[in-house]
Amino acid sequence: MKKTVRAGIIGSGFAAQFHLEALQQVSVALIHVVGVYSRNPQNAENFALKNGLTSFYSLEELIDSCDVLHVCTSPVSHEEITIQVLKKDKDVIIEKPLTGYFGSGKNFNGDTFSRKTGLDYAVASVKRMLEAENSSKGMIMYAENWIYAPAIQKEREVVEKTNAQILWIQAQQGHSGSHSLDYGKWKFSGGGSLMGKGCHPLSAAIYLKGVEGKVLNGKPIRPKTVSCKTHSITRLPGFKNQGHLKDSYTDVEDYASLHLVFEDGTIADIVASELVHGGVKNYLEVHANNHRTICNLTPNNAMQTYNPVDTNFTDIYVSEKLGTKQGWFNISPDESWFNGYQHELDAFYKCHISRISAESNSLLAADVIVTIYSAYLSASCKGEEVPIDL
Repeated sequence: MKKTVRAGIIGSGFAAQFHLEALQQVSVALIHVVGVYSRNPQNAENFALKNGLTSFYSLEELIDSCDVLHVCTSPVSHEEITIQVLKKDKDVIIEKPLTGYFGSGKNFNGDTFSRKTGLDYAVASVKRMLEAENSSKGMIMYAENWIYAPAIQKEREVVEKTNAQILWIQAQQGHSGSHSLDYGKWKFSGGGSLMGKGCHPLSAAIYLKGVEGKVLNGKPIRPKTVSCKTHSITRLPGFKNQGHLKDSYTDVEDYASLHLVFEDGTIADIVASELVHGGVKNYLEVHANNHRTICNLTPNNAMQTYNPVDTNFTDIYVSEKLGTKQGWFNISPDESWFNGYQHELDAFYKCHISRISAESNSLLAADVIVTIYSAYLSASCKGEEVPIDL
């Protein structure tokens, strides 16, 4: 018989709804969603009413009632909530990013603060979360779906079974920009494209080098140095907005290019962009000493459709951020499957039951955050190479 696991949702927005729906796909356990908590009681009540759940008015009460907590709140609150959960010896699934620097003071501006200050704060926050995990019977599971995407997991198998040495990784996430107005403000998002989009391919690159290191040397190969350039193209005075790209960013970048050097001297190049037409571009390419792999998460050509009239597909979901449903396009038969969402939560609950650390764990999440903020420091120094120190 499958074990029944009590789950709690912290947060009541898009991510919370997404997690709740993904929980229906978990097959390794019977999931009983105990309820939801939000710092805004009305939002919690609305979410609970919509989904047939119980609304909790005390976070502590929800934690006490659950085995696994899903942190689906804004990143600025992740550290505080995660530590509170871990102190109760409960497992925690944290949405991206793990943590970050969100500024201080009413007049905070993401364009002008010291990137060294941001890096120091992010490192300290990461260390507090890791220390809380080390002192707890609970564990952190980092909700990075790229790690569990079937293409990335198949490449993991290739690396493991062929004893491959990865020499160079190229990867990108890009699309036409976020609809959320909060996304364009550093105090809410903790950064721009590099943080919001670059975290995904960067996580996968660090993960695969970690897999290689475990196979060849018994321990992960971790990031060592980073250099980076960021740009705010849609904020240029001469940018002509024709309505296809978002330009609501106030103090964050909309393009970033990151060059990462690992401990063994091998490299990865990561691009994050809000300047991409035609839907989401999620891909990772591995150049190894014995093979080359291209992982196309989105789009891929599993299904290709030609539609001569846009309105024919009014009630048909095609793919995220596509922009138009007219002409030839790659229609995704199961976008969440290709992106690894159902595999992710299934893996997390398997880890909860078996007490084995997740593939996407706290160390991976910590390396991603420290690399990103080291990259921001590099960008502020015109691309100077910066050591990654955690």
